[in-house]
Amino acid sequence: MPRRIVYTPKAAKPPAAYSQAVKAAGLVFVSGTAPTDPVTGAFKGTTIQEQTRQCLTNIQAILEEAGSCMDKIVSATVVMADEDEFAGMNEEWLKWFPVNPPARQGAKLPARIPGMKVSIAAIAEA
Repeated sequence: MPRRIVYTPKAAKPPAAYSQAVKAAGLVFVSGTAPTDPVTGAFKGTTIQEQTRQCLTNIQAILEEAGSCMDKIVSATVVMADEDEFAGMNEEWLKWFPVNPPARQGAKLPARIPGMKVSIAAIAEA
């Protein structure tokens, strides 16, 4: 399978420095995805739950464009601005992955971006 760049207007537009996702070697590598509304370009939601939902909605659109789906996510990285909001992020996460969740790791955002509470990256089977 040749390497293919994945892009959909149904998810947040990525910065020029990287792609929404790359499909290669039977996997889809979704870049860190902010809680950005694809229509307005603004962060969607003020709570960690709302922003987690928007990140996952963007990831879902990207995976669908790549011919994959949320059930095929094998690993995810959740990067948060404030570790004290972990419980709220997890509350929304469990709505998306109630059984057999993917492997997951967490990290702290390396830079404070005004209004952004979370970014999520994922790797899924193609």
